[in-house]
Amino acid sequence: MNTQTTYLASKPHYEILDGLRGVAAVMVVAFHLLEAHSGGNHLTQIINHGYLAVDFFFMLSGFVIGYAYDDRWNRMSIGTFFKRRVIRLHPMVIIGSIIGALFFFFQKSPCFPNMDNISVGTVLIIMLYGCTLLPLPLKWDIRGWTEMHPLNGPAWSLYYEYIGNILYALFVRKFNKVALSILVFLAACATLHLCLTAPNGDIVGGWALNWEQQYVGFVRLLYPFFAGLLLSRLGWLIRVKKRAFWWCSLMIVIVLSVPRIGGEDGFWMNGLYEAFCIIFIFPVIVSMGAGGKVTGKRSVGICKFLGDISYPVYITHYPLIYTYTAWACNNNATITEGLPYMILTFVGAFVLAYACLKLYDEPVRKWLTNRFLKGVRKAK
Repeated sequence: MNTQTTYLASKPHYEILDGLRGVAAVMVVAFHLLEAHSGGNHLTQIINHGYLAVDFFFMLSGFVIGYAYDDRWNRMSIGTFFKRRVIRLHPMVIIGSIIGALFFFFQKSPCFPNMDNISVGTVLIIMLYGCTLLPLPLKWDIRGWTEMHPLNGPAWSLYYEYIGNILYALFVRKFNKVALSILVFLAACATLHLCLTAPNGDIVGGWALNWEQQYVGFVRLLYPFFAGLLLSRLGWLIRVKKRAFWWCSLMIVIVLSVPRIGGEDGFWMNGLYEAFCIIFIFPVIVSMGAGGKVTGKRSVGICKFLGDISYPVYITHYPLIYTYTAWACNNNATITEGLPYMILTFVGAFVLAYACLKLYDEPVRKWLTNRFLKGVRKAK
């Protein structure tokens, strides 16, 4: 682990966890591209469980939040915590909304039924609203997929990420290990119940502003986020002496790629698989990642690149996915016919993300840090 300077203290940095976040982000992009050819049928989707990457992201976030902030509250105010989180997350939320608006009029297709007769002014208003990350009411949906953020769908998970941070800062940080364990146990029960009773036999959902979808979103947040926090506090790390990053990456790829289980007559089987992955497998992967080390120059470089690019590619790739989905729908394209364009979109997503990272995100975060956390740095 490298030692990185922070504004409140210096702590070792979990490079493997950064790399694993990047591996999961790569799987998300591939999942969304292939989803364009599934016709909404979860039974035939390739990289079938790619959506579980969101639950894995939540667990990583909870672990890292606990590790980074649990022992700093005697030197840090709630306001400073929120400043740091907003500086880390929100610049890319804004650029994601802007990119979504820029690509919007290239995405007209029957698969997006609400796009007809949408004016430029309306798109600009939705873009500005999206920059706040506030959820959009269903009646303002300009695409037709009931998304809270119709210009950049994955922003829904950042909405819950913020909620998780708020709950942690205001309440859960004060929980002792017993209280936190009870919360995590109850959240695990809710996760299992949702997975076994969901109409489609999966935990997909959370992106619409209605009671049903908000419930799904909160359930998806609570267990992984606070289980990650509990794992950090307990210090339950699995020590892997060699190739920890590669073993953990393989586990993530396998978990997200397993074909649909149970078919149309056994939805509960697939739900049980997803609950098992979220409740048991993901904590093991995080524990192995935190307990392992990267020593080879190549592995260190890969982890760093994947860690740097993971959030930008996750929050900016979906406007390209909308565009590809519209093309595939308009041309009734098969996977074989779409493969060259899929590869182009996949590569383009990472080029766009890297450009946003280097030309926008890093400079903006540096300026915001100097502007709003200068007093914290001087205090140190």
